[in-house]
Amino acid sequence: LQAGLGGDAWTYYDLIYENRELNSREKAVYRFLKDHANKDGACWPGIKTIAAGVSVSRSTVKRALDGLVQLGLVEKTHRWRENGSLSSNRYRVK
Repeated sequence: LQAGLGGDAWTYYDLIYENRELNSREKAVYRFLKDHANKDGACWPGIKTIAAGVSVSRSTVKRALDGLVQLGLVEKTHRWRENGSLSSNRYRVK
């Protein structure tokens, strides 16, 4: 169980399940990002991938990400392709 969490299992539990500031969509999206992050907390799934993974709409994912960023649980960085177009965002979960 702990290997996929990137840290202490109780901290993970408290951060997600005991956090009264998070609504259900934010909890689902945060879990998805946390479960897909590397050891440094970084991951870069597309909005469509996250939406499919947590069974919600793309707009719901976007609202949840905005909330997680505002709460300081996720850092979002835009990534760009060589041709200048926007690629998937890079997320760093805390």
